[in-house]
Amino acid sequence: MDAAIVATGLASAVFLVSHLGLSSAAVRGRLVRRIGEKGFQGLYALIALLALGAMIAAYIQASHHVYWWPPGPGVRHLPLLVMPVALLLVVGGVMTPNPSAVGMENQLDQPEPARGVLRITRHPVMWGIVLWAAVHMLANGDLASLLFFGGLLLTALLGSLHLDRRMAADQGERWQRFTAVTSYVPFAAILSGRQTVHWAELRRPAAWGLGILIVLLLLHPYLFGVRPY
Repeated sequence: MDAAIVATGLASAVFLVSHLGLSSAAVRGRLVRRIGEKGFQGLYALIALLALGAMIAAYIQASHHVYWWPPGPGVRHLPLLVMPVALLLVVGGVMTPNPSAVGMENQLDQPEPARGVLRITRHPVMWGIVLWAAVHMLANGDLASLLFFGGLLLTALLGSLHLDRRMAADQGERWQRFTAVTSYVPFAAILSGRQTVHWAELRRPAAWGLGILIVLLLLHPYLFGVRPY
């Protein structure tokens, strides 16, 4: 097998295990006591960047002709439909104060803790990554893409589940109040009647997301060597 494909899989595994391992209560607690909260955040970010850099470097060098399924025309263009939603979630998640973010726990005490894309899911950035990774796996169909995007997808899914458990343990009733009006799975709280969409809150992230999508479409052939349309 292509050595770069193996390296992609190993780097993806390191990325996943380091994320979940460092954020586990036992490991995180010991590190915070030794190097402080800021030191832990710096170490976490450094390891994540190194692992992600290794993933990208290996993926670029890997053969993309070892297919698990042939990417047909319909599947190949699926990202054009899914990426606007993924970018809305990511951009909206960055723009909207989230109680689960580091140092933002005070948002749990707001009269309305869930606004914007948080009404869709309480983990918008993670779910944006999940959608982006899943649709690119389907569109490419090769083993290297499965390992690369699959590692990101699993990290986002399992990481957000772990975050839910940690916040529930740390914040107790404050977190329960937030989860009562939000959902882990996108749109689940809306479909169950626990939440409603306020379209005015989505205009700004939607506009930014659309702008980023246009830039990505224009630069995609030069950055990644593949035309997405």
